Amino acid sequence: QVQVVESGGGLVQAGGSLRLSCAASGRTFSPYAMGWFRQAPGKEREFVAAISWIGGSTYYADSVKGRFTISKNSAKNTVYLQMNSLKPEDTAAYYCAPKKRLGPQIPDFGSWGQGTQVTVSS
Repeated sequence: QVQVVESGGGLVQAGGSLRLSCAASGRTFSPYAMGWFRQAPGKEREFVAAISWIGGSTYYADSVKGRFTISKNSAKNTVYLQMNSLKPEDTAAYYCAPKKRLGPQIPDFGSWGQGTQVTVSS
C-alpha cells in the first residue's frame, strides 16, 4: 500500500514562495503519475498539478500555471511543488497522491496524507 507524507508548508506573504515535498513509500509504488491537490476550508479538494513518473510530462491547473512548478526525484520517490508569486487565494491544505492519468482528475486514493498547510497573507 502506498503512503505519502507532505511537508514544506507555512505562512508567507503574498508574492512569496514556498517549496512543498511529498515523500511516497510502499512496495507497490510505481505510479503512472503523481499529483498535487489542495483543499481550502469549506471547499472541495481541487487539482493543482501532476507529473508523469516516466518521462516527466506535466499538467497544471489554469489557476497556478506560470507560478507553480512540479518536479520529481524518482530515486527518492519524492515529488516537489515550487510555488512562486503566491496569492491569498492559494491558501489551503496541500496534498499529494498517485494518479492513473496526467489530467485534472481527483484520484480515488485510499491513503491520503495529512497534508501541509499553506497560508498566504495579503
